[in-house]
Amino acid sequence: MKRPDAPCPTAPADAIEHERLENVRPAAWRNPQPANCYGLVIVGGGTAGLVAAHAAAALGARVALIERNLLGGDCLNVGCVPSKAILRTARLYAEMRDAGQYGARTPADVRVDFAAAMARMRGIRARISRADSVRRLSAAGVDVFFGQARFTGMDALSADGATLRFKKAMIATGSRPDTPSIPGLVEAGFLTNENVFDLTGLPRRLLVIGGGPLGCELAQAFCRFGAQVTIAQHWPLFLPREERDAAQLLADAFARDGIEVRLNTRAVAVRVEGGQKFVDLVSDDYHSTVAVDAILTGTGRVPNVDDLNLEGAGVDYDKADGIRVDDFLRTSNRRIYAAGDACLAHKFTHTADASARIVVRNALFHGRQRMSALTIPWCTYTDPAIAHVGLYVSEANRRNIPVKTFTIPMHEVDRAIADGEETGFVKIHVKERTDRILGATIVARHAGDMINEITLAMVAGIGLRTLARVIHAYPTQGEAIRKAADAYKRTRLTPTIRSLLRRWLQW
Repeated sequence: MKRPDAPCPTAPADAIEHERLENVRPAAWRNPQPANCYGLVIVGGGTAGLVAAHAAAALGARVALIERNLLGGDCLNVGCVPSKAILRTARLYAEMRDAGQYGARTPADVRVDFAAAMARMRGIRARISRADSVRRLSAAGVDVFFGQARFTGMDALSADGATLRFKKAMIATGSRPDTPSIPGLVEAGFLTNENVFDLTGLPRRLLVIGGGPLGCELAQAFCRFGAQVTIAQHWPLFLPREERDAAQLLADAFARDGIEVRLNTRAVAVRVEGGQKFVDLVSDDYHSTVAVDAILTGTGRVPNVDDLNLEGAGVDYDKADGIRVDDFLRTSNRRIYAAGDACLAHKFTHTADASARIVVRNALFHGRQRMSALTIPWCTYTDPAIAHVGLYVSEANRRNIPVKTFTIPMHEVDRAIADGEETGFVKIHVKERTDRILGATIVARHAGDMINEITLAMVAGIGLRTLARVIHAYPTQGEAIRKAADAYKRTRLTPTIRSLLRRWLQW
């Protein structure tokens, strides 16, 4: 397949990029001589691989890590780190245009310097790459190999011509963008998360195919930088996993920003004429064509399981779903485990981190920690952000769990009012007739930070009754959580209890 190309100027090979590459794959690096046998060999140097390597080495294991591309994986190089850096700059431009809301004077001419925003992102990425560097791994006692790993047996693999034998191994090869099968797309060239952060020039017109987290985050960022952005989503809604009122609030925010959202819409063909890309769209029986300068695809991810010779190691896998593991993250070869995007449905950096820690305990210390026991939050970092943890009401209904929900709109929270960030809500679901938290959805500017309090409460078995006793610093937006807990407490005042209290206080 032709590699997707960028329609605009791309990042220069400057000193900042040189620093990052010297950290994550030094040009002069030479692979070490392999040990006779490793306690743990890790295939993949993304989040899961790095976490497992450092943890296992710190515990005294002999560890080798094999990476075919760049250490840090998607998160550092083409994912979380660069995306959040440009989201912050895009939000600043939006606030500058809306300065009047905050009692400030709107600048007469807000000029976007997209190249400067991307240069800032590259600087942040290079700085954070120091934590994922070869030097840091080597200093921790990890043997680092660059090259394609291929299993040569049940307890051995090869990398760059060397054979590594192991007692245990972990596959953490991550995932890659799923390229939609649209005639003409590859020939026209398109963007994914793997090359969009190389841009230094802003596309004037951008079509985003897919309404998932990546598509929504980057659509909003590029719109705020000044691009004319259209989202084409083949489902009747975007962020299909989230609660409908949460997605609707985001849809309203997109409309205010000027993003055109086309739901129930499929891109069926792409062609290039006169240097322009034309994309044919179909929505029900309505056909239309849009002219764009760039196309960004965000239609999902597929696990990296090719070229590993997993069959030779006796490891079962599926090209669409990844490596098959049990609840302890063991593969069909009991010597080999897997972690992160290569085997999990939840493809988040923090899930890769958590799964890697489970593998270290289970593989090296005969642990019995289960992946299903984890409580995993997630967040889409749009503005407002949408965060969730635990069950949705629909899931609870399917399991026949009775649910009561407590909702606090952010416009009832003093700090949100003061900040001019009143869009959103905190919604907490509990099992009916109890204060046990089943799940929560938060829509707010700082939803990603706020969801952590709910996650902690769920992991620790803390109910809403106890959260109501937690003193929250005033004024903070997190006070919305305490308000939801107070709403639960009020439901405990039944008519009988109210009558008894009235008698007592009138005595």
